[in-house]
Amino acid sequence: MFNFKVVENILHNLFNFFIMKSYDNLVEALQGLKKQGYTEDFNLKENCLECSKGKYKIFHNEFEIDKTFRFEDDTSSPEGSSILYAISSDKFNIKGTMVNSYGIYSDDIADEMLDKLNFSD
Repeated sequence: MFNFKVVENILHNLFNFFIMKSYDNLVEALQGLKKQGYTEDFNLKENCLECSKGKYKIFHNEFEIDKTFRFEDDTSSPEGSSILYAISSDKFNIKGTMVNSYGIYSDDIADEMLDKLNFSD
C-alpha cells in the first residue's frame, strides 16, 4: 500500500531544503523565516514545546525541525553561540521558531526532546 504521509514528508523536506537559505545573523534569520510563515515563538519545556502563551503543547512526535541555523558572536565563545530552529507541526497547522544557546542541554528535558533537538548540520 502506498503511504501518502511518507511522500508528503519527503516533499516537505525537499521544499524546505531548496527554499530555506542561510542568513548572516540571528535577526535576519528570524525576519526571513517570519516572511516564510514561521510566526510562532516556541518555548522549550521538559517534554514538549509550548507556543501561543501555553495554548499549544507540542510533543516530540508532533513536530518537525525543518531547518537549523547556527550563529556565533565575534568572540566565538560558547556563551555567544545560539541555534535557531525552524519548526512546523502538521497536527496543529503551525510554524514557528525557537532560539537556544549551546547550553540548552544543561536544563532538564526528556530524552525524546533531546534526541529531536540534537543539532547537526
